[in-house]
Amino acid sequence: MRRRPTSAFLLMFACMTLFATACAPAAEPSRVLELWSAPAPGEKGDIGEERDTTKPTDNLVAGRRLIRLGHVSRPTIAVYRPPAGKETGAAVVVCPGGGYSILAMDLEGTEVCDWLNSLGITGVLLKYRVPKRAGLDKHTAALQDAQRALGLVRYHSKEWGLDPKRIGVLGFSAGAHLAATVSNNYEQRSYPKVDEADAASCRPDFTLLIYPAYLTVKEEHDKIAPELNLTSNTAPTFIAMAEDDPIRVETALFYAVALRKAQVPYELHVYPTGGHGYGLRPTKDLVTTWPQRAAEWMSRLPAK
Repeated sequence: MRRRPTSAFLLMFACMTLFATACAPAAEPSRVLELWSAPAPGEKGDIGEERDTTKPTDNLVAGRRLIRLGHVSRPTIAVYRPPAGKETGAAVVVCPGGGYSILAMDLEGTEVCDWLNSLGITGVLLKYRVPKRAGLDKHTAALQDAQRALGLVRYHSKEWGLDPKRIGVLGFSAGAHLAATVSNNYEQRSYPKVDEADAASCRPDFTLLIYPAYLTVKEEHDKIAPELNLTSNTAPTFIAMAEDDPIRVETALFYAVALRKAQVPYELHVYPTGGHGYGLRPTKDLVTTWPQRAAEWMSRLPAK
């Protein structure tokens, strides 16, 4: 009698696959584009030199260090293409997290693009402006960058061999808040039009939120954050979070309820343990199998 694989075996196999992806050397992007030909809106050039702010005493993730990129004033997109012959035509703009203070550029950026490439999806890594600008909401500058990035990807989709109706966004922590914000603020740009790329829609066709932050206002009984104006046209959404996440799982739960009320297709995965900030680096916690669930969800999205 042939035995079925146990759940422990399947978890180990999934973790080994993810470990190989996460530990592989990052591929080089096929192109890197600055989002703004002139200084980005409102930039004064006074935030210091862009650099990795990681200190030797900073926490490791799955036993490895990570890049904490700070002082970003010249936002870019870096395009990572799948191997020749494996392209599906889909693309995902990746928004690293970091509390709108820094960007976890490898943990929640290049490693994620490598994983997307393994699925035949083009990864577009967004290096958005951090830290938050004085006198502005935490996400103001970042939202301008995200809208600009999605418009540019869609504008260049034919040139880059992409399907303009299969362009998604994926974010982690604060980057997930940014992904949700651009998913609900796309009808008008939050900056003056720059060129023809700003005539292309910046609405993502699908959205993935991994351990999202800032989606609700705790002090107002977890009311949905005011910048998240959900409608029936909000993009289909995938959410993954751990119950013991210090950001509070209510962030994901109440946002999922809001999606349901707006009649937006969504998939919510809540795991018992795992904390926050693991990216797709595998650990003993089941929450780090979210990439398999996300891949399955994306494969089921209806063609447009």
